Amino acid sequence: MTVSVKQAAQVAELLGRKPRGLREVAVADAQGRPQVIRVASLVESTPFPTLFWLVDPAFNYRIDREEASGLIARLQQQVDGDSALQAGMAADHAAHIRLRDAYLSAEERASLQRLGFVDVLRQRGIGGIADFQRIRCLHTWYAAHLVVPNTIGGLLDAHWAAGVVAAGET
Repeated sequence: MTVSVKQAAQVAELLGRKPRGLREVAVADAQGRPQVIRVASLVESTPFPTLFWLVDPAFNYRIDREEASGLIARLQQQVDGDSALQAGMAADHAAHIRLRDAYLSAEERASLQRLGFVDVLRQRGIGGIADFQRIRCLHTWYAAHLVVPNTIGGLLDAHWAAGVVAAGET
């Protein structure tokens, strides 16, 4: 899939720089503005395990506030006490690895093999996470969730649906 000149310019404006490895706008809002982008798994001869990036400023701000309020720690505690959530996260990472692999071109596969980076992508899940039971970044989880629903994105949606807001938000 190609990225239009307009989309590339919108993404560059949202990021404040020209995007590296941009492959597509994976999710756009109703007005066509990019919310999530898909990035190549090999950028400038370096493995890049973060497949989806959240570029929507409103989502980023909202998640920034949630992370600052300690939501990651609270969600992690919830996951640590629930084997079904743990299994869901592991399944989410495995599905994400398969999806990322499906996007690889033959050329990218060959380059990853030649550079010795094949295992890096096989061992890293959503957001490049190696420990499939830890929540490291809500932004990467939510970006992936907007493309393919996942456990942590679902918990964040439920948190928002319950009307819980981060400190300082109205």
